[in-house]
Amino acid sequence: MTTSALVLASVVVGAGMQRFTGMGFALVAAPFLVLLLGPVEGVILVNLCGAVTAGAIFFRVFRMVNWRTYAILTMAALIGIVPASLAVRVVPAAVLQIGIGVLLAAGLTVLLALRSARLQPKRRYLWTAGALSGFMNTSAGVGGPAVSIYSMATRWEHHSFAATMQPYFFTIGSLSLAAKAATTPAEFPDISWQMWLAISLACLVGLAIGEIFAKRVSPRAAQIVLIVLAYLGAVATIGRGVLDALS
Repeated sequence: MTTSALVLASVVVGAGMQRFTGMGFALVAAPFLVLLLGPVEGVILVNLCGAVTAGAIFFRVFRMVNWRTYAILTMAALIGIVPASLAVRVVPAAVLQIGIGVLLAAGLTVLLALRSARLQPKRRYLWTAGALSGFMNTSAGVGGPAVSIYSMATRWEHHSFAATMQPYFFTIGSLSLAAKAATTPAEFPDISWQMWLAISLACLVGLAIGEIFAKRVSPRAAQIVLIVLAYLGAVATIGRGVLDALS
């Protein structure tokens, strides 16, 4: 019961942050779901809930989507999804947990370090961001940092970025799930239909809460909260992987 409650709380907070900031679900929920369910099942649940949440938000922001950029990012993500889905099959669970935490912490650190940088929005940077995002989304459930680094470095206008991320996260989340269904079908979470229903409701509750906060709290404040929570989750995930490796 405690694990179920914590899973639902992670989904609520992640969905709220997704609505609030445009890309918060995986950054917030992934570390905690991996900690609660394990590196493979946790990431699968992140991919699923992230896709559902992004799909729900998309209908509110579709007019602001940059479809050309979305198409390039999605094609580039395919390059990273395939090797990542194979890596999940061969990498030990403890190593995967540590890797997930390190990937997330490194992505956040680079994102913060590049806040003052400015790059021209060239296509090769977009392809690189998409490929890294696809790999990290499939292996660690966190496809956001790579594209966030690109958006911050190129000064991509926030509303357009947040809108474009919704169909993008829906697409790569669905593709990641399809790749894992083909390569590791036995690893899908063994969850009762009642729990699936509760998770779905948690997504809706989180979106509703995020809608309220989006109108009352500045995006800068939301980003600070998001980064702090993600760092704490990354540290916790690395710690569990280390303990599992030593036990």
